[in-house]
Amino acid sequence: MAPKKQKQKLKQKLKQNEEEQAAPSPYEEDPFVSDSDTDSTYEDSSADDDADSFGSPSESESEPEYGDDAASAGDDGEADEHAESDSSGLHHEESDSSEDEVAPRNTVGDVPLHWYDDEPHIGYDIKGKKIKKKDKQDKLGSFLANVDDSKNWRKVYDEYNDEEVELTKDEVKLVRRLLKNRAPHADFNPYPDYVDWFKWDGAKHPLSNAPEPKRRFIPSKWEAKKVVQYVRAIRKGLITFDKPKEEDGPYLLWEDDSGLVEKSNHLAYIPAPKQKLPGNEESYNPPLEYIPTQEEINSYQLMYEEDRPKFIPKRFTSMRSIPAYDNAMKECFERCLDLYLCPRVRKKRLNIDPESLKPKLPSRKELKPYPTTCYIEYKGHEDAVTSISVEASGQWIASGSSDGTVRIWEVETGRCLRRWDVGEAVNCVAWNPLPDLHILAVSLGQDVLILNTHLGDDEEQKKIKELLSVDTSTPSDDSGNTATSVSWLQDDKHGGIKLRFFKTVTAVEWHRKDTGLRQASSIAVHPGGDNLIVGSKEGKLCWFDMDLSSKPYKTLKCHPKDINNVVYHRSYPLFASCSDDCNAYVFHGMVYSDLNQNPLIVPLEILRGHTSSDGRGILDCKFHPRQPWLFTAGADKLIKLYCH
Repeated sequence: MAPKKQKQKLKQKLKQNEEEQAAPSPYEEDPFVSDSDTDSTYEDSSADDDADSFGSPSESESEPEYGDDAASAGDDGEADEHAESDSSGLHHEESDSSEDEVAPRNTVGDVPLHWYDDEPHIGYDIKGKKIKKKDKQDKLGSFLANVDDSKNWRKVYDEYNDEEVELTKDEVKLVRRLLKNRAPHADFNPYPDYVDWFKWDGAKHPLSNAPEPKRRFIPSKWEAKKVVQYVRAIRKGLITFDKPKEEDGPYLLWEDDSGLVEKSNHLAYIPAPKQKLPGNEESYNPPLEYIPTQEEINSYQLMYEEDRPKFIPKRFTSMRSIPAYDNAMKECFERCLDLYLCPRVRKKRLNIDPESLKPKLPSRKELKPYPTTCYIEYKGHEDAVTSISVEASGQWIASGSSDGTVRIWEVETGRCLRRWDVGEAVNCVAWNPLPDLHILAVSLGQDVLILNTHLGDDEEQKKIKELLSVDTSTPSDDSGNTATSVSWLQDDKHGGIKLRFFKTVTAVEWHRKDTGLRQASSIAVHPGGDNLIVGSKEGKLCWFDMDLSSKPYKTLKCHPKDINNVVYHRSYPLFASCSDDCNAYVFHGMVYSDLNQNPLIVPLEILRGHTSSDGRGILDCKFHPRQPWLFTAGADKLIKLYCH
């Protein structure tokens, strides 16, 4: 009996397996069923079989051993076929499960990769071995390799696994479809056909046999409350409605449209210019002062047509006697043409700050040093000091006065070292520019005295005396005339030479090469030789750039009275001017070696302190040859030294 029962059970299991293969398997419909579930089903079936086989000890002992082996073999074979069919079905259909994804080579997880910056490896593989870092190529070598590689655009560097991944054609297609906001799979239809879930064929009743609800026939209380709220908001002005815009219709041509809001809102709208309102001149009976005389009417004919008045007032006794205006229609027509055809342009007014137009000059603090305050006063002359001159070393200063005296002062102490009484008002004094020859030139009337100052050692004095010796014999020309333009005489009284001219000598200046004298009046040449300044009796100071033009580069009108002298400093970029207004102006004058850059002129200081005498102020000014100091000689019998 035992073998028969066992055969029946095997037949029943075979039928069940055939029915399961014929019917759709639940594992194919649900792709998320794992292998553990299938294993558990097989384990349950095997457990049932074991329970049946070991249910009765008598049956198990009486049954032969080959029956159990055959049954187990049959069960295992059927189970293997079922598993193969399931696995083949799962491979054919696409699945979104994580089992289809390729496991990453690096198994460090979410650990930050910068932790491995100082390590020779980047992580560990699934077997626990270190993943060594690849040697990085230099940028030039990698660039050249990428240029030659036609598939370089498909390669992506994977930092997590430290390798380059080359995308396949299918992956590139997926990426392109995703960039275009499309589904990744080409066979996906985002707009499938609508499937009606309710079948209307043969339907006798609607979807619901319930009667219509009562709320569909009663007005809604909520809607009534909302209507009341809107009505109250409209009454309070919280809700406003836009008024319909009216179309532009005809308008008055002569209307004052400056106050219209609609037209003024437009940016391109420009109101028409208004004509002048008629006044007393346009009256038919104007006052007599508005009626021109016949001489004025004749003078109108001599004027240009543009400047000539277009309307000449006339006087009439009554309105009835006024004739018709001949040009009424013409002027009205021209006015219409002006309004319609003449283009009006809105001119933008430039808001320019006057301060921005001034040239940007450097600060006075950056241009130091320059003379600012009076340091020493040299007193001793009894009349106006007309001229001063500083020795080449800057140790002594010479002065000439209208009292007929010439004095030599020590600069640092103010002590008077020498004094000559020439007996006539001194016009100009000038030191010899050579530091070894302490010679002074003095002009008075028609004479020029060349004096020995007795400064220096014995060898210098011996050389000076040889220079100041004059041969009294005068050479005669072929015609027998012995008169010349200049006569050289020995001056034993003052220990020098006297030069006599036929005209009055107003100024003298030493030539650098010691070859003669030349005349100059309120003019100074820049040490570079390319620029000069000239002072005029109008109080104007003109700067000439000889390389630029013959016209003044800059004209400064700083003095209200005559400018008596202008002077440059030898080493500092300074120049000064003095005038009869008792003021001396100090300027910064920088001349650049670059010909494309103009000279820089900056006013620095106004030096005051002298007083006026007989309408005269400061008569002369000179700079110290080595220091930024200025000497001034005034009509108030004083010589002042201004230091920084």
